[in-house]
Amino acid sequence: MKIIRNALLAGTALIAGAAMAQAEELSVVGSWSSLPLYKQYEAPFWTETLPGAEGSDFEVSMTTFDQMGIAGGDVYRMLGDGVFDVGMTVADYTVGDAPELEGLDVPLVATTADDARKMVDAARPMVEDIMKERFNAKLLAIAPYPPQVVFCKDEVSSLDDLKGKKIRGSGRMTTKLLEALGAEGINVAFSEVPGALERGGVDCAVTGAGSGYSAGWWEVSSHLMTLPLGGWDPVVTAMNMDKWESLSDEQKEMLQTQLTEKFEAPAWDAAAGALESDIACLTGNGECAAGEAASMTLVEPTEADTQQARKILEETVLPEWAERAGSDWAKRWNESVGKTVGVQVPL
Repeated sequence: MKIIRNALLAGTALIAGAAMAQAEELSVVGSWSSLPLYKQYEAPFWTETLPGAEGSDFEVSMTTFDQMGIAGGDVYRMLGDGVFDVGMTVADYTVGDAPELEGLDVPLVATTADDARKMVDAARPMVEDIMKERFNAKLLAIAPYPPQVVFCKDEVSSLDDLKGKKIRGSGRMTTKLLEALGAEGINVAFSEVPGALERGGVDCAVTGAGSGYSAGWWEVSSHLMTLPLGGWDPVVTAMNMDKWESLSDEQKEMLQTQLTEKFEAPAWDAAAGALESDIACLTGNGECAAGEAASMTLVEPTEADTQQARKILEETVLPEWAERAGSDWAKRWNESVGKTVGVQVPL
């Protein structure tokens, strides 16, 4: 009996070892570790949902780019080089390597989560090609931050009040729009904004309302302008193309289905009511479910503000982007995103 028991134990150990050997290991780098998108969606999906899904053989080790001490703009470049298997970062961070990727997040053209999702869906084929050609990567998902709004340390009441101010934009196209409004665009990393506002390095800064609340921007600013000057700052999730091609067809289908249904869809669903809730947390105008409400002054855009910003977008910002990205990409944008949002880049 002792011999039989030992043989069974040895056989069990061999089977367990074989199962572990067959597990597909993924090294994953998420976006900002301090923000809700990572805490509520990225981390739970990669560390719990995917490994625990029926039929899953994925084992995940996860960190974030800020925890690694690398810049958000380096994520896709390192991903393409095979430093890790899956990477997530704000698409706007990487437009120095791929200016055509700016077309994913155009300011002012999508003022609701539903419109933003339609814009992203229209851009998806473009983004897939950009990730493959520029970064040797397979597009897996695109998830939103909340609409990008403007935090200012001093009183503002309209777009005209931004003239002459030093403002941190959330992306290149946003910065170009601010400069066309008469502001001075300042390049400051997200994590450094509170210090820059406090010291006077910048007068205002653009980010998502929820992100600004989570990062404490309300502690060093007084006025919140809700005109969406920075779009939705989508975060693109991608996998190193060599790693993707090494997966079986079953693994690819399972991974993509899980991402679409259990990560991307919930993140977009939550974005629908996020702005109203985030404004309540920043201003105290309404109930704040995320914690203690701040008391910023809410500055809602006038019709004149909206028309002025839209005019600058169409006549200055988009044509400048077309020059950076190239006419072929601008044409593709017109035929997809532009048609969806009712805007055309002059060619």
